[in-house]
Amino acid sequence: MIIGTAGHIDHGKTTLVKALTGVDCDRLKEEKARGITVDLGYAYTESLGFIDVPGHEKLIHNMLAGATGIDFALLVVAADDGPMPQTREHLEIIELLGIRRGVVALTKTDGLAAERQAAATAEIAELLAGTALAGAPVFPVAAVSGAGISELRAHLEAAAAEQGADRPAGAFRLAVDRCFTLGGIGTVVTGTAFAGQVKVGDQLCLSPPGQPVRVRSLRVQDAPAAAGLAGQRIALALSGIEKSEIERGQWIVAPSLHAPVRRFDARIRVLAGQPALRHWTPAHLHLGAEDVPARIALLGAEEIAPGSEGWAQITVSREIGAWAGDRFILRDAAARRTIGGGFVLDIFPPSRRKSSPERLAMLAALADDNPAIALQLASRQQATGVDLAAYALNCNLDAAALAALCGQLNLKVVGATAFAADRWQELESRLFAALAAEHQRAPDLTGVERDRLRRLTLPTLSRPAFDALLATPLADGRIAQSNAWLHLPEHRVLLAAGDLALWQTLKPMLAAQAYAPPRVRDIARTTGRDEEAVRALFKRIARHGDAWPVAHDHYFTAGAVAELARRVAFLNQRDGAARAATLRDEIGGGRKVAIHILEFFDRIGYTRRVRDTHVLRGTPEQFGA
Repeated sequence: MIIGTAGHIDHGKTTLVKALTGVDCDRLKEEKARGITVDLGYAYTESLGFIDVPGHEKLIHNMLAGATGIDFALLVVAADDGPMPQTREHLEIIELLGIRRGVVALTKTDGLAAERQAAATAEIAELLAGTALAGAPVFPVAAVSGAGISELRAHLEAAAAEQGADRPAGAFRLAVDRCFTLGGIGTVVTGTAFAGQVKVGDQLCLSPPGQPVRVRSLRVQDAPAAAGLAGQRIALALSGIEKSEIERGQWIVAPSLHAPVRRFDARIRVLAGQPALRHWTPAHLHLGAEDVPARIALLGAEEIAPGSEGWAQITVSREIGAWAGDRFILRDAAARRTIGGGFVLDIFPPSRRKSSPERLAMLAALADDNPAIALQLASRQQATGVDLAAYALNCNLDAAALAALCGQLNLKVVGATAFAADRWQELESRLFAALAAEHQRAPDLTGVERDRLRRLTLPTLSRPAFDALLATPLADGRIAQSNAWLHLPEHRVLLAAGDLALWQTLKPMLAAQAYAPPRVRDIARTTGRDEEAVRALFKRIARHGDAWPVAHDHYFTAGAVAELARRVAFLNQRDGAARAATLRDEIGGGRKVAIHILEFFDRIGYTRRVRDTHVLRGTPEQFGA
């Protein structure tokens, strides 16, 4: 269990930790000389880890760098002074960080009258009333003489035993609050692990920079260990990076979690004693061990009243690491007072309609502790499906947890996209409606080309999702395919007898040189037929689906195009993309013909040109291949 001290300056936090653990947390020369804690200090026993924080009002930023990772609050109040300004501010921060467990140490009780101790205890009870620590036990202690120390230590150890072994799942992430170099070991970072587990040899990432690192060795609660878990204080010896490349506030994460953000949506609570929070207020954001200037854009309201909560989108001045559920503190732009705090909801917020009723409903769902609530609403709101990769990254869900959620909600999963069952049925209805409308609009066409039908169904629907949507009605015969054309089974377009006879005469001339057939004018000249009549016939044949206009006045049979589609798919699989030279080698003939073929595939959306390559977008099945 990680215990964080809290309280006013000179109330004996560091002395108390030393009495409990035997460790002096003041490690800096400045701290020794001035007799006050300046930076975070750390001490450990077999079952407890302590983060000792500064109490001075000007050092709140250092206090916050350690407070966000604690499980249990040790509020320290000197009996002679009673609660003081920083006692109150630290207590507010504990509340905002969602820390619900804690105890009060009433220090400096040696030689103090019983009446003053009783008065201080009453002041503490009044201070804690209405907070998460209301009713927390108060332990009178005298750190110098040792009075009350063993009772306090026993209580803390019992609380650690009650905490249990439940830890946040997901991929590993650790908030870096210290970095140094040790001889013979190299670069070392320390921090609290927020999720997952880590072991020696793991390949991790320093985020936001994105620098890959490897774990050479590690210590947990200041003892050598083979692995570390969420909720523990961990020191990682890293290879592949220098101390100068690491700063407090960065994260060591599993590579899959590297997703730096400049803005996120959140739930915010404004402290009762502060002014109302208005739109675009500048502030300091403290999240993990980070301290960064920020702007607060309110969503769905003009202001958040003191003591109230609201939705906001927070924009920070530089990239940071953040994930859904992370608690944060907001201080004013001058970093003199705590405004409020909250927790992260969405690290992939929309850029439009940020305050729409639908979006505010989604924020409310994201604020629920049950991740299934937001996933279910998203699957109903988003016609094109939920991006499961982004959803899992935002919540730090592993594959097993994500699959369980999708199964629980009976979602239709296509690749990395999920659809609500009723939404999937709506898409199928739109598919059939689009096909029927096209038959009515152009009854002389055999059907609709696959990608055009996707756009008519829902332009923003991904190709993989559309292919999955189409697969079932194709398989059960509710939709038919003739060459590259999709149509309802009852829709039939027959060529006129004269056209069919002439096509059967001319088709062998195209098929004889499948990948370099003669042009219209050459066919007309060879057969002695009128050039315009041949051209008009081929246009009708193309509408029927038995030929494709690959280049100007240059028609390929449907079978040839289907085979070319297969070959281009093969080249993409083998080389990552198709090129004119490799296609020429594959089919023979000249490079110019290969260029025409690839440009044709780009034009109809089967491939996409990327400089001098052509990357596959569709599947050969769309040509009836």
